[in-house]
Amino acid sequence: MASPLTLRALGEDAVVKGLVNLLPTGGDDVLRGPGDDCAAVRIPGSLQVQLLKADSVVEGIHFESHEDLERVGWKAVCRAISDIAAMGGIPQHALITIAADPNVPWVRLEGLYAGVAKAARHYNVSVVGGETGRTSGPLVCSVFLTGVVTERDLVSRGGGRPGDVLFVTGLLGGSLASGKHLDFEPRLKEGQWLAEHHFPSAMMDLSDGLAADAPRLARESRCGLEIEPDKLPHTPGCSWQQAMCDGEDFELLFAVPSERVESLKREWEKAFPKVPLTKVGCLSEPERGYSPREIFTKGGYDHFQ
Repeated sequence: MASPLTLRALGEDAVVKGLVNLLPTGGDDVLRGPGDDCAAVRIPGSLQVQLLKADSVVEGIHFESHEDLERVGWKAVCRAISDIAAMGGIPQHALITIAADPNVPWVRLEGLYAGVAKAARHYNVSVVGGETGRTSGPLVCSVFLTGVVTERDLVSRGGGRPGDVLFVTGLLGGSLASGKHLDFEPRLKEGQWLAEHHFPSAMMDLSDGLAADAPRLARESRCGLEIEPDKLPHTPGCSWQQAMCDGEDFELLFAVPSERVESLKREWEKAFPKVPLTKVGCLSEPERGYSPREIFTKGGYDHFQ
């Protein structure tokens, strides 16, 4: 008898697709469901859209056991805020769930929640509840976060078109090795500014690495993808391969119609003079696939591989 198909054999994107196919479809109030940085749901009688995001950090995967848990708590909240930023939204309310071994020292959990509270205060997020659970395995902290954005300003991954130019904010690569992944500041103001000025046709945050995330944006936009590896804004000391594949960057990747590129560059320099903005490629016709093909065959982070 053949062995059961494993999550490792499928890979993360196929696992998510398979699970989503088991679920009922959303109603007319659902603007964006699975496949985007956040779900987006209409608020009855309002011009605003409710954003919904769930995310987790797992000991041994997203942080090591020896890490300062205050920094881990900061990261847990900011990961979710980064996804709200990618939709152009304003974060609002959070639920925090933890699963911990009963033998974990109380002071460790205090540190984790100190980091949660620090991020919540900094980004004006209200922590309104959550849950605690027991595990015999690694410590897990999950965050459910809401946000709002006007329907007019909502940006998804699916609006890109062939010929749109791809940009990234900041620098890529080396986040795990340097510890930046525990102290990063999500591009919240930048995402809101981009959405309000209607520059992006599509946008997402970079958590799994450009090699994994850029094809997701292209797929949702039903486009091909061309990346220029030699143009990537890599962290000093990192190679372009690390900039493509390391992950945990939490920068923004977005597509802009070609006729708006020069205006974007001018206005960005005025609004965010200290934040690098780099053209890294473009969206193409879907039949052209992803180029250069070799960097997308296995790159970026996959939770199950």
